Amino acid sequence: MGNHDKIADTMEFPPATEQPNVFPLSWHSHTRKMEEIWTAAQNEVWDPAKLSWDTFDPSQYSWEEREAIAYWWTLLSVFDASAPPVFAEALIKTYEVHEEDPVRRCFFSVTRDEQNHEQLCGMAITRLLEHPDPLTYEPKTELGKKLQRNAKWLYYNGGRYWNGYKQAVPKYDLAVLFSSFLMGEIAAATIFHQMAANSSETVFQEAFSNVGRDEGRHMAICMTLMQRDYPKLKTDEKSIITKQIRAGYLFLSAVLFEPPADFWDLPSDFIEVQREAEAVAREAGFGIPDYETKKQNWKNAMLNLKGVLDKYDIPFPAIPEVGITGEEVRDVDMEDIIPVF
Repeated sequence: MGNHDKIADTMEFPPATEQPNVFPLSWHSHTRKMEEIWTAAQNEVWDPAKLSWDTFDPSQYSWEEREAIAYWWTLLSVFDASAPPVFAEALIKTYEVHEEDPVRRCFFSVTRDEQNHEQLCGMAITRLLEHPDPLTYEPKTELGKKLQRNAKWLYYNGGRYWNGYKQAVPKYDLAVLFSSFLMGEIAAATIFHQMAANSSETVFQEAFSNVGRDEGRHMAICMTLMQRDYPKLKTDEKSIITKQIRAGYLFLSAVLFEPPADFWDLPSDFIEVQREAEAVAREAGFGIPDYETKKQNWKNAMLNLKGVLDKYDIPFPAIPEVGITGEEVRDVDMEDIIPVF
């Protein structure tokens, strides 16, 4: 309290708390679907440490295969391992703006899920490389050296995004903040179920099945928020969402498709090196979808999202990379985007 002047004896009731602030607390509940999602989240909690790691023997793979598979987990970690702080920020916002109680709980559940996904990335990488950090690990092969350079550039770009996200959270309503998140969840749920079906290792089958189920539940949270809030959107908010959908495509393509060179600041041979690693990993039985499958996943996710936004007269951006026409969006900068994964 410090030198704060005491006022309790000067008035019957305290003055209103300046907002935004987590106080005063309340427990309103208006959106039944959020309660249902929370119940599902409670019933579907899983522990990455209890997966079938005892069936996984990395020594049966060559070092090139191990480094290639570990690279994919490192790529995923740029998104999934950054998600706990992303959602922790969003969770705090739900309290500050006094969101209804089940919405706060659902955002807590996403934070918890993403913590699992982060741990999963770390467990896979540590077992494959026998080292807990892909950036200080000493590569054993020439491909591994090139992949480590790729990873360093991915993390560099991710750091720029995080700074932008922190600045964006206070400025936007949740409906705007998580507009492009839904697109990522649609595509992510698909790709993880595909990887579960196409990976030979039992532990990865289990992991991807769990993560895919989580992503599907996160998608339901976004859809429920949209149905609640989008009918009340203002025209300027709709234009921001259009831009965010384009930004979400550009940002999330790095893990769900391939990073667009004019947006991500990456070496010119980045994609060539990544494709080489994916081919090695697939040959070793790790189920990364091929280029055409990832492209189709993205197109389907985009069309599904377009169907949602059309209901609310929100213009959809052009996504020429997957053959979708729409409103042209230019000048999307890494520091300005707010999509999450």
